[in-house]
Amino acid sequence: MEQDTAYAICRFSDIPSQRAIGFQLMIVGDDGAPRPWPIVIVRWGRQVFGYLNRCPHNGVNLDWERNQFLDTNGTRLLCGKHGSTFELGTGLGIDGPCKGQSLTPIALAVLDGDICVTGVTLVEDEDEACDEEA
Repeated sequence: MEQDTAYAICRFSDIPSQRAIGFQLMIVGDDGAPRPWPIVIVRWGRQVFGYLNRCPHNGVNLDWERNQFLDTNGTRLLCGKHGSTFELGTGLGIDGPCKGQSLTPIALAVLDGDICVTGVTLVEDEDEACDEEA
């Protein structure tokens, strides 16, 4: 599969504004073997941001409960295990053990109302992939 393929993950309208939702995907690794690829997608108004769902401190998932990614103010991503907080738009750690470290960003595009992952090869059915428009 080519790197210019966009994989529809969900509808834009499936994620309310100022919310984050996690997805458990499978990616084709550099060695060709499938491996888990947990991601979090944040919607803020008309913008979407995506990150690998892994704390840079020790690799645990950020959500302490399913889809609980945001701090109490709803303005930062939060590692539920260590309390590190991250800017929504950049993934930069601004407090806690991850201060100065960043979440791993993932490339997203909104195409025809779908939030799509780009720049990777996912393990999925061929008919679910949509070609990214040039």
